[in-house]
Amino acid sequence: MDIKAQVEEIVKKAAADKNFQAEFQKNPEKAIENLAGIDIPDGAVDQIVAAVKAKMAGEKLGGIADGIKGIFG
Repeated sequence: MDIKAQVEEIVKKAAADKNFQAEFQKNPEKAIENLAGIDIPDGAVDQIVAAVKAKMAGEKLGGIADGIKGIFG
């Protein structure tokens, strides 16, 4: 699974859907699991959330994405 593509999808969804954005802010793990249709391993959500926030802030994902490779197996 391409982590950068998943992060892009989450960012696009949050930008286009205020309900998803509110859900992401309230419970990021559940919002991401629902969108991706997968169960995220415990503790991994923090890394994904950091990548999404970085992307939303306009930062480059290279180093962050490298740090979260393998989360989705």
